[in-house]
Amino acid sequence: MNHQRNHGLAFVFFAAIVVLAGCDSHRQTPTRICPGKASVAEALSVLGSRSQDLVPLKASGQCVLEYHEGKKKHKENVAIKLWMSPPFEIYLQGDVAFNPRGLVLGSNEREFWLALKPKEIGNSFYWGKWADGSNLGDLRISPKVLLEALGIVEAEDSENWSLSNEGAFDVLTKRDGRGEPIKRVHVYCCDYRVRKIEYFDDDGRAVVAVELDEYREAQKGVLIPRTVKIISLNRDGAEDSFGLDLKSVKPADLSQKQREFLFDRPEPRGFEHIYQIVGGRVVPEE
Repeated sequence: MNHQRNHGLAFVFFAAIVVLAGCDSHRQTPTRICPGKASVAEALSVLGSRSQDLVPLKASGQCVLEYHEGKKKHKENVAIKLWMSPPFEIYLQGDVAFNPRGLVLGSNEREFWLALKPKEIGNSFYWGKWADGSNLGDLRISPKVLLEALGIVEAEDSENWSLSNEGAFDVLTKRDGRGEPIKRVHVYCCDYRVRKIEYFDDDGRAVVAVELDEYREAQKGVLIPRTVKIISLNRDGAEDSFGLDLKSVKPADLSQKQREFLFDRPEPRGFEHIYQIVGGRVVPEE
């Protein structure tokens, strides 16, 4: 397996993991139209308060990954276990090629990492520091996207955002200093839950779309989407996706030992390839 193929698979798995996807039959098209929010500040305030309500969670589910290598389409079934401790910590492991930790994704306040252990998917370890830049770059997405998909939506200074209304949805758009879109969040006005998040590259081209649905209570007053869909938009027009149907989402009472195991970056031992992500770029380590 050459390095180019490794990166292709790493991209697919990173895109898949961080923007989990549900089956088309689960998604619902809103039929009611309700009034939206009057301002960006009001809309972000609601999303921010929802993020603050989140508690540590654990979840499991069954995933279906569909990806392309050249013109050939592949399909894999992956069993997933996930733990999240807002606002920065997340850990996801997938059973790949009969290895229950064949795929591991994690992050804490300082770092993020992706480990692909089986030789069939690359035997590679990727890691980076948030301070070095967390744009989508070569891997397109990061654990931060997964955190947003599960409810931790950025709600910082409203000056970077604009608000428009499109039928049943409020649409919040975040732009960079050049006025190019970075992210677009679609919120269903009747329940004010996020139903779609779009991410854009440095050229303003949409590269990842996240669709969220089937919100259910994980704890009283705390709703989590049970189906999330990622669509990775490649330059050749092909679409890669990853489907997750969360069967169980519960509050997690994590001990200090569990937190260290889940959210401390492991040393990359036993991997054929080790890469650091700097400013969104994949840099091989010596």
